[in-house]
Amino acid sequence: MIAVIGAGAFGTALAVALARNGQAVTLWARDEEQVAAMAKTRRNPTRLPGVDLPENVTVTPQMADLSGADAVLLSLPMQSLRAFLSANLAGLDGLPLVACCKGIDLSALTGPSEIIRTECPHSPIAVLTGPSFAADIARGLPTALTLACADDQTGETLQRLLSTPVLRLYRSDDVIGAELGGALKNVIAIAAGVVIGAGLGDSARAALMTRGYAEMVRLALMLGARNETLSGLSGFGDLVLTCTSSQSRNFRFGRWLGGGDPIDPGVTVEGAATAKAVSNLAQMRGIDLPITTMVAALIDGTVDLSLAIQTLLSRPLKKE
Repeated sequence: MIAVIGAGAFGTALAVALARNGQAVTLWARDEEQVAAMAKTRRNPTRLPGVDLPENVTVTPQMADLSGADAVLLSLPMQSLRAFLSANLAGLDGLPLVACCKGIDLSALTGPSEIIRTECPHSPIAVLTGPSFAADIARGLPTALTLACADDQTGETLQRLLSTPVLRLYRSDDVIGAELGGALKNVIAIAAGVVIGAGLGDSARAALMTRGYAEMVRLALMLGARNETLSGLSGFGDLVLTCTSSQSRNFRFGRWLGGGDPIDPGVTVEGAATAKAVSNLAQMRGIDLPITTMVAALIDGTVDLSLAIQTLLSRPLKKE
């Protein structure tokens, strides 16, 4: 049995995809009313409309129902991960835990794997990340993701368990690189949304993506990641998707910051907290991340849009 914690759009989509592949899936949600409604209607209309839950998906609010899972997929907001693990340590520590959240913790300034390692020291740890939208996964459209795990045997087992004919997992042992790629691209996606929202055009977006990718690589390499990981699915691949599609919550949030249409205030935008965390980390490490720093300042309201654009465009000319 595979357990998925978090019945948001992505968690529900993973549960649907794995169940269609013949796996028994237990989908956990905190809200008992939501669980009851999903169990009755076999749908999650507020998070993933139009998608039916297969019969082999069991929806539950009880952590005890996850006991003995072959793998537990943690599809939770990054900033909620530590508190959730701490509160449910007895039921999770020792089970294989797969982080499906993308971001940097604001207090610890680390990615999800370090949070899991601290809270659940007896659990094998992996990170599932890459270019994907929940709606595509739920519809059964071809999707390729990175499964990063430091232990090769555990990684191979999870790869076999979580792959389907249309959900292809590529294995990596660079956990730091995979989770940084997934986290940092959200910040650049916000910046790309700002560019489009402000009416600066597609050429400016292309330039922003290129320089943003350079920032991602600069920070990730300093923190121990490998360059090839950032150029793969979990870095460059995810960056392209989230910077160019309105399905991306981070891109839509950035477009709103740039003067475009507002977004649903209830939607989690992981890149907003990550921008602040990475900006703090960059200051501590003395790393120059001008785009990330400006995104964080825009979100905080310490600069306005015109000043942010002027500041980035007036940076000294240099070699690429």
